[in-house]
Amino acid sequence: MDKLIFDGRKVTISNDGATIMKLLDIAHPAAKTLVDISMSQDAEVGDGTTSVVLIAGEMLNAVKGFIEDGVHPQVVIRAVRQACRLAVEKVEEMAVPFEGEKGREMLLKCAGTALNSKLIAGQQDLFAPMVVEAVSGLKSDLSDLR
Repeated sequence: MDKLIFDGRKVTISNDGATIMKLLDIAHPAAKTLVDISMSQDAEVGDGTTSVVLIAGEMLNAVKGFIEDGVHPQVVIRAVRQACRLAVEKVEEMAVPFEGEKGREMLLKCAGTALNSKLIAGQQDLFAPMVVEAVSGLKSDLSDLR
């Protein structure tokens, strides 16, 4: 993260969404909620802060019309939860098992891609196998993480 002074104001330049979100001075309650979502994502996962804000923003945009039309918020959230369940079911249906040597190679590529935007991007060959080994050691039924 770079900080510089421009025209008497401090300017922060960063490709880290969490850093940008922390610096925003927001008054709107919905926008504050998006910042909170971003901070939660950063605390729990350490990545994906921009993605969760964009997804949450699009979800809010999608349901806005229903609220404006007088649909009760409980009905809207019930529908959103049902859509979430359907989406998870579809992803599970489409999931491809990563087994054997071919699966390990694919996991190494995925780990390398995920590490590409991090400070350790230059050390992918060292860290990607560590990540795959750590994930491979997890129990296969992760249903308690939902």
